[in-house]
Amino acid sequence: MSAEVVERIPPSVRLEMSRAGVQVIADRVGTRLLHIKGSMTDRALLDRRFEGTDVDVIVDPAGIPALHRALLAQGWQVYSFFRNNSSFEHAQTYFHPDWGHLDVHRRFPGIGLPDGPAFEVLWADRAPARAAGLPCAVPGLTAQAVLLTLNAARAGGQGDTAARVWDALDEPARAACLALVDRLDAQVAFAAAHGDLESHAHRREYLLWKVASQGGTRTQDWLARVRAARTLRERIVLMLRAPLVNTERLTHKLGRAPRPGEILREFAVRSGRGLREVAQSTRSRLRRRTPDDPPRKHGGS
Repeated sequence: MSAEVVERIPPSVRLEMSRAGVQVIADRVGTRLLHIKGSMTDRALLDRRFEGTDVDVIVDPAGIPALHRALLAQGWQVYSFFRNNSSFEHAQTYFHPDWGHLDVHRRFPGIGLPDGPAFEVLWADRAPARAAGLPCAVPGLTAQAVLLTLNAARAGGQGDTAARVWDALDEPARAACLALVDRLDAQVAFAAAHGDLESHAHRREYLLWKVASQGGTRTQDWLARVRAARTLRERIVLMLRAPLVNTERLTHKLGRAPRPGEILREFAVRSGRGLREVAQSTRSRLRRRTPDDPPRKHGGS
């Protein structure tokens, strides 16, 4: 389609057609996926649903390679790879000139269960839906409630989203929601969304969700990611990656591929910012440890 034609298509219609197109591609290669967020949200949970600006799907991790190849063959381009997408490295973003952006989730932030088993839990309780008249699937109502709550935790609760979702559930539904949270090992993020994060201060993911839900510096974010890593190897890889420049983000910022000098300049800026953040954090800790009054002398004069 020409750019003029695309601009005349209402955004909601474009999103709906994009969802259907992605479903067709997934069906052709036999990849299972669930449509999430936006207009795919059940109205029983949120009366006012945000249409969003892109398509979001959570995909069977085993089927991602086949889906990736099929998307590229149909004109989609990788906009941001998994490892550069967020602190959780949960989604890979694609762009199509006609259909916009697509987020392919291999996991959902806040779920501690490994990606494959977590998808199977969500898939087993899927519900039927339609995108532009085409049959597709969404998470069941209980899973939608959990995912909405976990998503809210990443933005300081996203206003009252977590509370609104909880209020929409009756007692049996709330019990089912909490049971699914336990099954998915999603207690820390769920607590963060409801303002009860401190009760999980002993968990390795605590600092990561403190930064995600309450904000923090880039240095704090990387430290949190290292602490949340499951293995020593993951921690070492994260520490080595921390000072590196995200060339994808720099490319989007510049509107073109960055030159070597620009990458070096960004590296210097990032390193300097990191050192300043560490120094500021150290000074803050020292100030907290310094008593207001000098210690009293003991013994004779």
